[in-house]
Amino acid sequence: MEQRPYGLRVVLEAGLEETEARTRSALAAEGFGILTEIDVKATLKQKIDVDRPGYKILGACNPPLANRALNADEEIGLLLPCNVVVFEHESGTVVEALDPGIMSSVTDAPEMVEIAAEARAKLARAMESLEA
Repeated sequence: MEQRPYGLRVVLEAGLEETEARTRSALAAEGFGILTEIDVKATLKQKIDVDRPGYKILGACNPPLANRALNADEEIGLLLPCNVVVFEHESGTVVEALDPGIMSSVTDAPEMVEIAAEARAKLARAMESLEA
């Protein structure tokens, strides 16, 4: 797993569909459900007739952590759910997850540091499990 400026990243040799399925399973194992799904490839083709490689945005949510975050700062909902992207790239199929640590950097709520750290640890374990 690679730490990026605002996320966590893994690159797999599996195809997009397999990687997406594995990602969903890994997230579920850490208590995340998928609330939203955007098929960027299909949307851009339909809206502006652009062809691009497969790219999905999954809105992952861990309800207990989301509730704690909203109790600490209702406006943190602007950063929920945690986006996880799965896309085709020349190096393989990429999975990236937004680093929840960003939440603690934009609020004065002291409890957000702990909440964001828990969310990051869960996402990191999910991402690391993809490499196993």
